[in-house]
Amino acid sequence: MKERAVPCFGNGELGMVVPVFLAAVFLLCSGIPAGSSPLAVQIKRTRGPRDEPFVGLNIGTEVSNLVSPEALVSFLQVQKIAHVRLYDANPDILTALARSKIRVIISVPNNQILAIGSSNATAVAWISRNVLAYYPKTLITGIAVGDEVLTTVPSYAPILVPAIEFLYSALVAANLHNEIKISTPHAASLILDTFPPSQAFFNQSLSSVIVPLLRFLSRTGSPLMMNLYPYYVFMENKGVVPLANSLFRPIAPSKEMVDPNTLLHYTNVLDAMIDAAYYSMKNFNFTDVKVLVTETGWPSKGDSKEPYATIDYADTYNSNLIKHVLDKSGTPLHPELTSNVYIYELFNEDLRSPPLSEASWGLFNGDLTPAYLLHVSDTGGFLANDTTNQTYCIAMGGVDSRTLQAALDWACGPGQANCTEIQPGENCFKPNNVKSHASYAFDSYYQKEGKVAGSCDFKGAAMITTTDPGHGDCIFPGSKESNNTGQTNSTDSSGAANKLGLNTSRSGGIGALVRAFQLLLATRFSLFFSIPMLMPR
Repeated sequence: MKERAVPCFGNGELGMVVPVFLAAVFLLCSGIPAGSSPLAVQIKRTRGPRDEPFVGLNIGTEVSNLVSPEALVSFLQVQKIAHVRLYDANPDILTALARSKIRVIISVPNNQILAIGSSNATAVAWISRNVLAYYPKTLITGIAVGDEVLTTVPSYAPILVPAIEFLYSALVAANLHNEIKISTPHAASLILDTFPPSQAFFNQSLSSVIVPLLRFLSRTGSPLMMNLYPYYVFMENKGVVPLANSLFRPIAPSKEMVDPNTLLHYTNVLDAMIDAAYYSMKNFNFTDVKVLVTETGWPSKGDSKEPYATIDYADTYNSNLIKHVLDKSGTPLHPELTSNVYIYELFNEDLRSPPLSEASWGLFNGDLTPAYLLHVSDTGGFLANDTTNQTYCIAMGGVDSRTLQAALDWACGPGQANCTEIQPGENCFKPNNVKSHASYAFDSYYQKEGKVAGSCDFKGAAMITTTDPGHGDCIFPGSKESNNTGQTNSTDSSGAANKLGLNTSRSGGIGALVRAFQLLLATRFSLFFSIPMLMPR
């Protein structure tokens, strides 16, 4: 993890002393409704099914027990995860994603930027090898060129835009430039004086790179990619930034953050960070580029210096984040425009270097067991979470029939699962196939064993899900158990995390919140655990 850079304070506090009533008079006299912005109407958009806001997942692979690419894709489908971002262009994962309808952003690692930015031929070869070899069977929708390059590898700054332009030209030659967008993710520290958002601006020392980049994004309809972490905003400003604002928790109107220049009210930190990016672009006269949040999240475990890295806070942040995005509520500046968001991350990556939180950003462990269960409802089954935390054990997709049959035979025999319901004439006999029958038997064994670690493994043939696999009159044992007891089941966490060796932190762009919040407070605020199964080899 790179050192957390706190940006220099600018003169953002000057705007804070402007009396709020003067700002109100200005808004009324100018005819601009309070709570809106003239910038809002300038964002160029084309509406359609693909433009519905979504939440995706980042997939890092520094995991010691990572499942196969085929099992990974099957798991994504079960969890109804339709958008993912990779930190490279992993050929095995891209191959497995073929025909899955899962949309993927692939990445150019930082160590490849120099070669691509120095040679158009190298860029063409990269597109041929990593895009044309898979598209359209694999739905590649974006290319992230590097990761936080301007703040982590500043020596690459002069070559970043040329690399992007060369890759774009290769896409144009393949007639894919309208289907696949190219951009580069930035750390939040690229933006200074982030609160109030209306006074935010990009680091001026990098304007020679940022302006050409924004010009490219505007010309090609590509997004500004930002990695935004309210967790670090809170951790570095405890006592100033309220925890509730960082977690999307409901707050009283008196606790809302108010931009004194626009009178826009901010109920959460992430919206303020997103709007700071829009205002920063506006300062360079770009008002038609949409913000894409390529990373955000909250760790579920930390060391003694990270007391707020807990399951409860991780669950709260990510659950509320998902609801916030899928509610299409936008931001105070752009209520009509909701940014798409990629949660960091799918897996805990146990091979990450300390601190402990670096290995604990994932929603799941590498063996597909949940690190914790989110509390999300009415989201169309996304992440297959429910408010009861009920879990089931089912057959994993991609496992061959012979392996499933052996596991089924063991579950119904030595495992003493109740397999009565999958006998001919019973409610769960149909569909009459080994995967369906194995799923029922696996869940029966899993529930019988009290859902303890290792009881949903079956030599890698099974997986845990929070989606009820029952259908029609076929009620799975997990549902019977839940109906009989009425109890809520919770799952303990555990951790592991990174992103293919890209040494990226998630903390910049937050220092100015200290002064702003102080002034505002003074004036405005008063589950696959791998113990061996005993089934025969």
